[in-house]
Amino acid sequence: MANPSSTVSYTANLLKYMSLDQKGTAMAEYIWIDSFGGVRSKSKTILKVPDDGKINLADLPEWNFDGSSTGQAPGGDSDIYLRPVAIFPDPMRGDPNILVLCECWDPDGTPNKYNHRHEAAKLMETHKAQEPWFGLEQEYTLLDMSDRPYGWPVNGYPGPQGPYYCGVGTGKVFCRDIVEAHYKACLNAGVKISGTNAEVMPAQWEFQVGPCDGIEMGDHLWIARFLLHRIAEEFGAKISFHPKPIPGDWNGAGLHSNFSSADMRKPGGMKFIEAAIKKLELRHKEHIAVYGEDNTLRLTGRHETGSIDTFSYGVADRGASVRIPRECGSKGFGYFEDRRPASNADPYQITGIMMETMFGGLDSEE
Repeated sequence: MANPSSTVSYTANLLKYMSLDQKGTAMAEYIWIDSFGGVRSKSKTILKVPDDGKINLADLPEWNFDGSSTGQAPGGDSDIYLRPVAIFPDPMRGDPNILVLCECWDPDGTPNKYNHRHEAAKLMETHKAQEPWFGLEQEYTLLDMSDRPYGWPVNGYPGPQGPYYCGVGTGKVFCRDIVEAHYKACLNAGVKISGTNAEVMPAQWEFQVGPCDGIEMGDHLWIARFLLHRIAEEFGAKISFHPKPIPGDWNGAGLHSNFSSADMRKPGGMKFIEAAIKKLELRHKEHIAVYGEDNTLRLTGRHETGSIDTFSYGVADRGASVRIPRECGSKGFGYFEDRRPASNADPYQITGIMMETMFGGLDSEE
């Protein structure tokens, strides 16, 4: 895809500098989640790379940023601290440079109110005997500089949905170059991306991350989101995680959440799957409350969704709140898919509340 003239990129010039010797130093991109559910980042020089070339969390200092500029703190007491929690290779700058996922902490030593990872990590540790596996399916929409879905007619709409899902060919898919670049970058960074496909609405795509163990799920999805934004930036496109970017007869965008425990993955596991689903039903409203903004626009009971007001489940039913895949229904074990989360939901909140609902809270004796 060609860059719009307003976002001209001088890639050839940049490459001359990207290959320069860094004299034994490394660039660490500190990444965090802001109050709006987006990613922020800034770069720090690591003055000495260990002799084995591997930078560990212990080598990385805490850092800070202006929380008043990200909606995470008041202006009169704006310092928020960044605590590194996970390291990934940097596919854009190359070795020895790294991406550093961070948690946000307040000066008084407590987690920032938008630090949803901290609580989720404690829940994962409490219930680690369950051996929780997650797989999240991230749908998103590519927009041009006018906030119009990429490739859509300027003064009209494309043809009705039908030829676009898993489509191949001009006029059926848009911005495949961004998708391919993102896929390769995730693999290079060690993100557990498991696939990608064009979605039902034109200019809408999906990638899947997982299976991941416990807190690893949120970490890998947030890095995948960061890479998607960062790569689209170089192509002059915007990424939208809004669950209903275009009103009308168009599919919305979700973050379908697949889950299994050790018991669910064994023969006879269906009874554990059904028991978990019954617990999800009892806390339907509490889950919806943390399953993303503007989800009411998406969960209408149409366009492969269940109604936001009711809970339902079934085998191979994409119009239900929770779907049990046909294969799992036939075998009697496997996993289930919670189809309620919106595309803009926080994976830490999703995985955290799922663990709490199924296996108990932090003060539970279950």
